[in-house]
Amino acid sequence: MTQASSGGATPPSVAGPATQSADLSRNQPVVIGIFGPANALNAMVRLPGGRTVTVAPGEKLRGRQVLAIDDHGVILAQGGRQERLSLP
Repeated sequence: MTQASSGGATPPSVAGPATQSADLSRNQPVVIGIFGPANALNAMVRLPGGRTVTVAPGEKLRGRQVLAIDDHGVILAQGGRQERLSLP
C-alpha cells in the first residue's frame, strides 16, 4: 500500500536526477525528458522559442518522423537521413 506524502523536502534520490543542470540550445529542439513504460516511451522536447511538446514513435516533430525513443533520446528521420536528439 502506498502512503500519501505529507509534503516536506524532496528525497535526494529523486531531487538529484530531476534537477541536473545542462546548457540547452535555444536554436534546436532539445529532449528534456523520457517517460513511460519501456515498450511505449514518450519524450518531452523543448522547441526553439521555448514551447514544449510530447512525442511518441510514429508522430512528426517539425516535419521529421519520430522513428524511436530510447533511454538516451529520440531518433528522427527525414528524406532518408536519420538524426538523434540526445538527452543533455
